Amino acid sequence: MFDPEPARTKKVLVVEDNELNLKLFCDLLRAHGYEAEPVRDGWDAVARARETHPDLIVMDIQLPHITGLELIETIKADAALKDVPIMAVTAYAAKGDEERIREAGAEAYVSKPVTVVRFMEAVRSLAG
Repeated sequence: MFDPEPARTKKVLVVEDNELNLKLFCDLLRAHGYEAEPVRDGWDAVARARETHPDLIVMDIQLPHITGLELIETIKADAALKDVPIMAVTAYAAKGDEERIREAGAEAYVSKPVTVVRFMEAVRSLAG
């Protein structure tokens, strides 16, 4: 009997400096069958993305050392990473923020506090 190759687990890089949010997002992803790769510092995100080849990057916009917008632009300018979808997550949703985040290159935008349903719908739509 032919056994088709099992589906590969989708990898999600989670860039979040808040420990509680980082744990919440990673736990949620793992509970829904994704492999979650936590990153606490924006400086490490690009290198970790190059190492792990994620199917999706979930990223806080308010990060120490580098803004989420700068990080999105850096990732989208990187030939090896430019096709990886980015889901921006932020608590500081001011007028025009979503537009700026999307212009920087993010494919999705979710404002905090996130609901499990909304978060996972966005993840599924981007990572499959």
